[in-house]
Amino acid sequence: MFRQIKKYFSFICYLCLGLIVSVLSSTIASSSAIASSAEIIAQGAVGETTQVNLFQAIVLGFVQGATEFIPISSTAHLKAIPVFFGWGDPGVSFSAVIQLGSIAAVLSYFWSDLAQIVKGMIKAIRTSDYDSQEFWMAVGIGVGSIPIIFFGLLLTIYEPAFYENTLRSMTSIAIVSILMAILLALAESIGNQKRNFKDLTVKDGILIGLAQAMAIVPGTSRSGSTMTAGLFSNLDRETAARYSFLLGIPAITLAGLVGLKDLISPVEGEAILFIPLIGGLISSAIFSYIAIAWLLEFLKTRSTWLFVWYRLIFGVGILVAVALGWIK
Repeated sequence: MFRQIKKYFSFICYLCLGLIVSVLSSTIASSSAIASSAEIIAQGAVGETTQVNLFQAIVLGFVQGATEFIPISSTAHLKAIPVFFGWGDPGVSFSAVIQLGSIAAVLSYFWSDLAQIVKGMIKAIRTSDYDSQEFWMAVGIGVGSIPIIFFGLLLTIYEPAFYENTLRSMTSIAIVSILMAILLALAESIGNQKRNFKDLTVKDGILIGLAQAMAIVPGTSRSGSTMTAGLFSNLDRETAARYSFLLGIPAITLAGLVGLKDLISPVEGEAILFIPLIGGLISSAIFSYIAIAWLLEFLKTRSTWLFVWYRLIFGVGILVAVALGWIK
């Protein structure tokens, strides 16, 4: 049965890769034509964003909360779902700010764990007991957060147009979603899942942190890339998810604060109304908490194949829609 599933999965993967190549070819040709247009060059390649009303903000808060910690990419869904509904793009800043609701949820859910880590780290420093697990857990989270913060700031400061118009394009999101589905499938198949939370080391923080840096590309999924790396490192599924949540706190918080700064002092097209923003934050916090609790319980007895198949379908669906001209 398992061999048959793998056979079907391999067939679908080859099918997806073929579709990616065909869509990429047409996209590259189209991009070349656009690049030669003086009108587009004069406009400066800045993506258009739309105002978000309260209802849309609550829906997008639900999307953020439901997808931030599940390995299917919140950024991809926050771009794709409004486009499918015809709402337009809510913008990078709005998408980043409502992540603060997810941070509130993860802090609330893991408050006792975080308190234990912080207290243990302080005690280890005071007593010079650097063999403390809490100390090295804190070091791992800190060191593991550096790559995504560094590369994320580098990209948004020096290449914002490339991020907005290329990495956040629907075609790019679809391709990345499919590729990450394949990686997650490999991790699920190869990893022995014999290591638990007590077995985590600074090395895990560095390796999983490097994987987390991939999440600056929309469609990757921060939780997806970190959980995949955790499974490749032979962590059990629940431990990989739990560590992914803790590791994401610094990066998601910084992204939210940077987005908040952009909304307070917005560039043209990035302004957002205060009430919809609050509605989005509350919605994000509630559904993020529910998603965390559900995923940890789900992974105690089930594999990540559900998310593998979902990401494949999601990516292929977008590529088909782009190829048929249903979406840009």
